[in-house]
Amino acid sequence: MDRLACMQSFVRAIEMNSFSAVAREQQTTQPTISKQIAALEKYLGVKLITRSTTKLNLTEEGKQYYQYCQQILETVAEAEASLEGKEKAVGILRLGCSVLFGEMQIVPRLNLFITRYPQVKIDLMMADYFVDMVQEGLDLSIRIGNHQDKSLISERIGITRRVTVASTSYFEKSGEPKTPEDLAKHNCIVYTSLSTINEWHFHEKNGVIKVNVKGSFQTNSSVAVRAAVLSGLGIAIAPIWMFGEDIYRGDLKVVLQDYQPVPFPIYAVYRRSRFYPAKVHCFIDFLREEFKLDPWVSDYGT
Repeated sequence: MDRLACMQSFVRAIEMNSFSAVAREQQTTQPTISKQIAALEKYLGVKLITRSTTKLNLTEEGKQYYQYCQQILETVAEAEASLEGKEKAVGILRLGCSVLFGEMQIVPRLNLFITRYPQVKIDLMMADYFVDMVQEGLDLSIRIGNHQDKSLISERIGITRRVTVASTSYFEKSGEPKTPEDLAKHNCIVYTSLSTINEWHFHEKNGVIKVNVKGSFQTNSSVAVRAAVLSGLGIAIAPIWMFGEDIYRGDLKVVLQDYQPVPFPIYAVYRRSRFYPAKVHCFIDFLREEFKLDPWVSDYGT
């Protein structure tokens, strides 16, 4: 039994949800593919796949083995490419990032990246918290803010500059704060996924000012923060990229411009390993160059 060939047929069968489609792709027959996967199950001593009328379903053992097979096949492809003297970005890049940053800064750039690296597929996981990269099987995570996990390698690729912002309708009703201390009189929208939660930090000429704020709404969702600000609910500290176009249109207004909220670095984070896949460093380099051209996330010259 050629285990590598059997693994490849197994992975492609799940991706294509069809033994027959894999057979056509490999220019062989459907019974041959079935025999390969049956041989794999016999060798392992477990059932990998159950079939319904419309779908191939992985068993619990099959799910675990499927992830390992993907990694093995991608590693083989990358190793062969490197021996050819032209290491290629190939395979599935399992990428993690926060929800709104993914929607507004990552996904709009994916078409250009995939056009440039057509042998890479993106599997994007978005969540407004730091996920366990090993547990989730991520190759790369884009994180905003500092992190303390020494088991991971981080490369700074940009910066998130932040502003104090609310809708013009909110300021017409409640007035504008002139100093950070004035925020105590305002309805502040608190983003609970930050480590400081309701303590907002501002730079000014004499150092950092820390202000405790409160309001009628708090959330762990960046999407909800954006919606709340746009609805006129209150004031938030938020990345400029979250509201840039709305500010330019005049729907929102930035205040306290002499007191800049502390900016957050943007890092590309990946696991420590002797093997550094081309797909990972190609995506990091791509984002670094893209962000350099975007004033809302550019770290260039800082």
